[in-house]
Amino acid sequence: MLRYIAWRLITAIPIVIIGTAFVFMMIHIAPGDPAALMAGDNATPEQLASIRRQMNLDAPLWERFAIWFGDLLRLDLGQSIFSGQDVTTLIGQRLEVTLMLTATALVATVIIAVPTGVLAGWLMGRPFDRAISLLSGLAFSIPPFLIGYIVVYFLALKLRWIPVQGYTPVSEGLLASLHSLVGPSLTLAVIFWALVSRVTRAAIIEILQEDYIRTARAKGLGELVVVGKHALINAGIPITTVIGLGVAVTISGVVVTESVFNLPGLGRLTVDAVLQRDFPVVQGVMIFFIALLVVVNLVVDLSYVLFDPRLRK
Repeated sequence: MLRYIAWRLITAIPIVIIGTAFVFMMIHIAPGDPAALMAGDNATPEQLASIRRQMNLDAPLWERFAIWFGDLLRLDLGQSIFSGQDVTTLIGQRLEVTLMLTATALVATVIIAVPTGVLAGWLMGRPFDRAISLLSGLAFSIPPFLIGYIVVYFLALKLRWIPVQGYTPVSEGLLASLHSLVGPSLTLAVIFWALVSRVTRAAIIEILQEDYIRTARAKGLGELVVVGKHALINAGIPITTVIGLGVAVTISGVVVTESVFNLPGLGRLTVDAVLQRDFPVVQGVMIFFIALLVVVNLVVDLSYVLFDPRLRK
């Protein structure tokens, strides 16, 4: 098991390096001059040259990457072109909103999607299974922003169960904070639920056809034990894998969802930074998301030892 864990930790390092290099290249080959944006329209050539020297924009690309990567190792993500604040500080100010939104959507999805997927797989071909397949297909086909507007219209404007927009910090009460996230969490959870429930259903259907399942039934074990113990545990790896992949789907949906519900999170920060061409902020947020996805995938890989005894050797 220690060899497996060590190998997963080692393989995560090049993924982070490649991801950071991709972000750096994507930003620096984009059209536009960060120095001109920072200096304004009335800047003189001398001012532009001074800013380029300060930002190392006059250095070769490889040298800029080496300097930038060295600063990144010290957790120095630079400063915002427009606000002048450290990018690390800006991310820290918005982090709570995005993490709370992602966590609530993830927990709600797993609590609902896994049982419905298991039940749909067990009742394959029956009305419940067909209904779940229809609903999950429909959820995949609707864009996140449209789901968000539907949630706002019915739950916020018509029924007045949730606030239309805004976020209540955890410091003002956990329940109040969770209540402010019902709408955006539901928006994210719809697509995530469709993904997890479909994969869970497929895994359960496949496992229920295995010989050891027939043997368990032949021994007289009840369906609750057969499905809940034997089938679900053996379906743990594909289910855990798709949950980890679903985090990436959730993060990509955060950008749209936070804009729809006017949440001051990292998704909204990303949108504002892109519109302002604030390159250091865009880089910093993307690096944070890459690191978060690497950590999530690493946790998913390490959780495989709970379902596969061969990895514990």
